Amino acid sequence: MMMLHRQEKTLEDSQFSSLPEYLQRGDVLVINDSRVIPARIYGKKTTGAILEILLLTCKEKKDGSELWEVLARPGKRLTENDTIDLGHSCEAKVVARLSDKKWLMAFSAANGFGNYLERFGRAPLPPYIKRKKSVGPDNTKDRERYQTVYAKTDGSIAAPTAGLHFSADVLKALHAKGVQIATITLHVGIGTFLPIETDIVENHVMEAEFFEISPDAAEKINNAKRVIAVGTTSTRTLESVADKNGYITPQSGETRHYIYPGYSFKRVNGLLTNFHLPQSSLFLLVCAFAGTDFMKKAYAQAVENRYLFYSYGDCMLII
Repeated sequence: MMMLHRQEKTLEDSQFSSLPEYLQRGDVLVINDSRVIPARIYGKKTTGAILEILLLTCKEKKDGSELWEVLARPGKRLTENDTIDLGHSCEAKVVARLSDKKWLMAFSAANGFGNYLERFGRAPLPPYIKRKKSVGPDNTKDRERYQTVYAKTDGSIAAPTAGLHFSADVLKALHAKGVQIATITLHVGIGTFLPIETDIVENHVMEAEFFEISPDAAEKINNAKRVIAVGTTSTRTLESVADKNGYITPQSGETRHYIYPGYSFKRVNGLLTNFHLPQSSLFLLVCAFAGTDFMKKAYAQAVENRYLFYSYGDCMLII
């Protein structure tokens, strides 16, 4: 873990197990308890070709069948009413093409699509983690490993990766230090990780993601000495609902909150996050929080000292 001191503009190489040493009694650590669903499935078209499907958003559930927005690959030759055999008495039917990348599909299974997904769905790992493509269940431990230790509420199609560093021992040490934990939910969607492709950064549009903040979490956050957000998902959730004085009202809904340099943070005082790719909204968020030049300096040191990037990589604590 790299420690970044915003005011002093100093960097420090550390270990994640030392996290409690950098926090104080009265701090509130805000975690995202969203659980990754087994959102990747493989099926066969009538031609016998393998089709990879990534579930995005469930639009309707009715009589054991479910209607989902999905990504499909390869999808160029898909047409409406095409049927995909998913195995184990489950199939998908193409309902409509929504965009160049998105499709609307209806899924039905003998024992309900939800049961099928729980048994045969695969962890929606990032594309740089290679797995064999085939119809049937995943034989690896990916579904277990691609979750935070506090994951509880089903809904994400990607892990809130800053939370992957936590263990029961670290959480226990934080509690002993007098650091409170506030649990919120934001279901991570595909938009969180999409690269920014607009020529003007401000023109990028985030996709909607569901969030929920309970009364208990809001009370802890509002009474915090400092609010330390675990991950960009927790950060965007808090900043999307905080009023001008930083007050958080318990609520649920959808957010498209987009944070980039020039943004004035209203509630978040510290941020624990992984190292992100350039040209991403995630990198822009940390630049907005700590300053672009300082972040470039931190990333240069991370590369020099062989920090690991990506989902299972190392992290930084910015205070």
